Amino acid sequence: MASKPNAAPRSSGAQRRLARTYAAVNIGSFRISAMIMGETENGDLQVLGSGHRASAGVKRGYVTDMAAAAHAIRDAVERAEKASGTPVRSVWIACAGAGLASHVVAVDIEIGGRRIEDEDVEALLVEAQDMIQPDGRKVLHAQPAHYTLDGAHGVANPRGLHAERLGVDIHVMLADGAPVRNLTEAVQNAHLDVEGVVAAPLAAGHACLTPEERELGVALVEIGADITNVAVFAGGMLLGLHAIPMGSGSITDAIASSFGIRRSQAERLKCVAGSAIASPSDHRELVPVTGPSEMGGEGGEGGAPAGPLARGADDKNRIVRAELIAVVTQQLGVLTGEVGKALKTMGFAGPRAGQVVLTGGGAELAGMADFMQGALGQPVRLGRPPQLTGMPEAHHAPGFATLAGLCLYAADDPVDIRAVGAGRAGVYRAFSRESGLWALIMRLFRALKEYF
Repeated sequence: MASKPNAAPRSSGAQRRLARTYAAVNIGSFRISAMIMGETENGDLQVLGSGHRASAGVKRGYVTDMAAAAHAIRDAVERAEKASGTPVRSVWIACAGAGLASHVVAVDIEIGGRRIEDEDVEALLVEAQDMIQPDGRKVLHAQPAHYTLDGAHGVANPRGLHAERLGVDIHVMLADGAPVRNLTEAVQNAHLDVEGVVAAPLAAGHACLTPEERELGVALVEIGADITNVAVFAGGMLLGLHAIPMGSGSITDAIASSFGIRRSQAERLKCVAGSAIASPSDHRELVPVTGPSEMGGEGGEGGAPAGPLARGADDKNRIVRAELIAVVTQQLGVLTGEVGKALKTMGFAGPRAGQVVLTGGGAELAGMADFMQGALGQPVRLGRPPQLTGMPEAHHAPGFATLAGLCLYAADDPVDIRAVGAGRAGVYRAFSRESGLWALIMRLFRALKEYF
């Protein structure tokens, strides 16, 4: 269960108006980023500060070097603290790897035609606790998505309505325990407490999907450096999830291998001159492989390139842009093929296909949405976090959707059924299986309160 959010700072008049603050860290394979968000007394959200740095000790969403990961997390958080002037004691973190899996559990109880009260909803959620089957894995979330009345779906709040049977669909998110423990331990080694671990697709969906999209059906494709998560939402909840062990880093590696250059040079080429869409002018455009910081020095004089020339480059270490884009699109073709297979497996293809939303750092490649739309044959748009007060313009981008989504998720404070009825779970569990006995007792109790 998540602990209470960080207490609001009291150092200035502007900050005293904050009811609470939330801090989040997104621990990616390419970048580790942190954000501190404040909530005012009237419920408005504003970004107080953020910071990011190159990742270390993390690969494909897994911690591979505890000391390096902890240092990078501490560094990113300190940058956010400096930008906001707000100290952080605990954070929300995202989990992108760890064998994420999602399923829906349905449970119902007898009501007997009477009006549904708060205690009925609580009894239902306590009953649902026994239906979770983690099979040795860690439960990240167990949240009520929507309720049913006599089998009719789509009820957001059943209180005050009448029904013979009250049901609920519970969205359960599972992960492998050891990788999640490594993530939390890396944060703790950075001298921070973990308020909660949120599945990255849920956090990203909180930031860049509308409630209507989640209700009608939408696919969220989050392209990270080493992993691409494909998630399908419908009926207001995440129904399917598939992880593809490749991402934007695969494109960088392909560029480095094709031209025989360093990975840092390949990353710069991809970001500066790469594109998912070719144009006729690409064959006439030459792109320098060597960045400004690499010119001159050892191996070069003045403006001469340092180090060996790239494969196929001219004497100034420039390559034809068309050749670069050919490598990029070849890798994107492989990735898009895997995304299409995942969507088909989850039933989000053919007549049932709908909107696809691209997010994650890999979605920022020029022309990515157009490429995916043509390859998948489905409408595709970029998913960005909302432009909140105080948010840097650079963070209003797909690469920061999960980070912003973590803070928005924390502010929403969704119900987790594992925290319901903790003090009276035994009573509810004992009576909820009896045919109408608990309902009779509650009706008598309400009658006594009303008439006496």
